Amino acid sequence: MRALLIESKGATAHLTDADPDLLEGPVELDVLYSSLNYKDGLALTGKGIARSWPLIPGIDVVGRVTRSESPEWNSGDTVILNGSGIGESTHGGYADQARVAPDFLVRLPGTLTAYQAAAIGTAGFEAAIAVQKILDSAVAPGDGELLVTGAAGGVGSIACALLARHGYQVVASSGRGDEEAAYLKELGAQRIIDRATLAGDAGGPLQKQLWAAAIDVAGGTTLANVLAQTSYGGLVVACGMAQSAELSITVFPHILRDVTLAGADTVSAPLATRTRAWELLAADLDLSVLEGMSTTIELEQVPDRAEEILAGRVRGRTAVRLTA
Repeated sequence: MRALLIESKGATAHLTDADPDLLEGPVELDVLYSSLNYKDGLALTGKGIARSWPLIPGIDVVGRVTRSESPEWNSGDTVILNGSGIGESTHGGYADQARVAPDFLVRLPGTLTAYQAAAIGTAGFEAAIAVQKILDSAVAPGDGELLVTGAAGGVGSIACALLARHGYQVVASSGRGDEEAAYLKELGAQRIIDRATLAGDAGGPLQKQLWAAAIDVAGGTTLANVLAQTSYGGLVVACGMAQSAELSITVFPHILRDVTLAGADTVSAPLATRTRAWELLAADLDLSVLEGMSTTIELEQVPDRAEEILAGRVRGRTAVRLTA
């Protein structure tokens, strides 16, 4: 099988004809598409995400079942698998075959194609989990502006589109605001701010109340400032650590403004959460918007894109074609 393979700790991935016997799992798939995410960039360049070796990276799989030992899945079913450890501790989507556990498999919604599901990928899945938390909260569309950091990236792009679809006033934070202004407005952002206004030194523990809610992919001082600027009763959903995994804050936003800090997990999220997120995406994501934010590459192009996504130079979503 054609696969990208990481041979050892710290090594970069290379394209090879790998032995299918590397694969283990009760559900066998022909991989139709995978996608390129920030985590994949880390794995492909040997920066610590891979936890076992040899490893086929790729944290997304959209595939067609060829054989199943699970009664829930039959040959010919098209399934989605995001996160759940694939591409980190077990073999992932950067191969034309896969064998996976059935626990976190989601059936491809009838309104989506395999390509569209891959273009959405883990980034869109994570965005949907975060948006669902806001929809489930007390924050209503008329309560004020909602901030999305890293808005031109994969998580941010889909979060902006979903929030705008539900009537929220979206403010997009980006380090590429000038060059991506038209793109962000097409996603539904009403206003754009430079990420430098949030990413510098942390301000006071309680700052001017600006955001009814926020989705943050940066962590670090960005997240600290976002929390300090969130209005009374607001919600902040943390989705990433593009700036830093560290978070130095006081408890003041939580105990004096009743601000909630939540997370959006794509690795251990239960099947019910996964299914609900994909139902939200299938129902509410404008597929014309998805098309405008998505590109397709072949497997051999993936390593060259890894450094670009880590440097923040990849806009929107990237699907990787395998056997489709």
